[in-house]
Amino acid sequence: MINRLVVFGATGDLNARYLLPALAALRAGGHLDDRFELTCADRGERSGEQFRGWAAAQLERHCPAEPADVRKAIADSVRYRQADATDAADVASLVAGDGPVAVYLALPPAIFPRTVTALHQAGLPPGSRLVLEKPFGEDLDSAVELNRLLSGVLPEQAVFRVDHFLAMTTVQNVLGSRLANRVLEPIWNSAHIAEVEIVWNETLALEGRAGYYDGVGALKDMVQNHLLQVLCLVAMEPPLSLGERDLRDRKIDVLRSVRPLTDDDVVRRTRRARYLAGRIGGREVPSYVEEDGVDPRRRTETFAEVELELESWRWSGTTFRLRSGKALADDRKEVAVRFRPVPHLPFEQNGEATPNVLRFGLEPESMTLALTGTGSGARTLAPLTLTARMEPPDLPPYGRLLLDVLHGNAALSIRGDEAEEAWRVLAPVLSAWAGDVVPLQEYPAGSDGPACPGRSGT
Repeated sequence: MINRLVVFGATGDLNARYLLPALAALRAGGHLDDRFELTCADRGERSGEQFRGWAAAQLERHCPAEPADVRKAIADSVRYRQADATDAADVASLVAGDGPVAVYLALPPAIFPRTVTALHQAGLPPGSRLVLEKPFGEDLDSAVELNRLLSGVLPEQAVFRVDHFLAMTTVQNVLGSRLANRVLEPIWNSAHIAEVEIVWNETLALEGRAGYYDGVGALKDMVQNHLLQVLCLVAMEPPLSLGERDLRDRKIDVLRSVRPLTDDDVVRRTRRARYLAGRIGGREVPSYVEEDGVDPRRRTETFAEVELELESWRWSGTTFRLRSGKALADDRKEVAVRFRPVPHLPFEQNGEATPNVLRFGLEPESMTLALTGTGSGARTLAPLTLTARMEPPDLPPYGRLLLDVLHGNAALSIRGDEAEEAWRVLAPVLSAWAGDVVPLQEYPAGSDGPACPGRSGT
């Protein structure tokens, strides 16, 4: 296990909301001890004492349930260094030391190539590992180039392209439900499943993240990485094991099976939109273009939807719909598997049965199955819902990812060829949207999103 972690982008949202709380959870769970060294670096001019005070405040805010002595131990132990992540000399001074180091790039993706180049020039101790956040590159060409740069720094097994969705308990439960239950796996195919929706709709608006989000948008921020990763777990063939090679081979098979989108497909099967001013709950939300730091000329979307088809024996004929939007009326974060209707209903009254739907709630974590049963009379139908109780996870998603990094388990990280294949899937959409082939719709904040005739979206 590696006992040294260096985080570049020390005062960013990622470190404050996720990495520091994840380290506290690992400490509370007995996974870290006093030998663990944490160094946080960015360009800001502040003392170590000032940074430790900031870290303590973030821990109290974002993980108040962790024991106070654990939060204090993390905050007190962190070392702060002012450094430029793109300067080889600064980088070398941070990674030098006894034994391997894990380097976490909690930085804007646009800086990755220069930082990776600086790491190459600085050199990393043998056995070190490198962690990169999504999105990996800005398009296919940049992803290919970034993979080329990374290959000069570390072997593929030491590069962790992380996506915290893969560490969510419910996302992993998709695999468990499929592969460990005889009742599901035989019907997990297009003969029985008509449609799969993978949705991450949130009431959250921009919330001060224009510096990152306005250069990315919903398609790259959510669909290209998070939702495609969930698609892989839903649609993959059963792997021989859950080891890194077997699992990642089956995931990339799914991406390679996606039927390429033509220009007509992009027009018919994709939607994009951004929110206008509106009201969400009790708060007024300005329109996206009026948010601080937004450049309206970028025409950044806050809602993206893509319909995909897989050219495979298992899934030919099933529609996979990936959707994500901000500033919507309700939080809906789930995988909804819609089964085909039965071929015949022997009921004389109320003879229409609603389709069976298996829902994996991503946040909060849940699992429900909508069935049809008999009503007050034996000849009538009525809806029936079964709900599973989910045990709380031992670690938050980022805690699981960091533990895998420190132990060198790459099963839940994204392999280089997989990252490139994900960009190939959406390359036609990016090109068409850049050329305004698909109109940029608008929807009021607090609404159900842009209008789509004939679809309820539930």
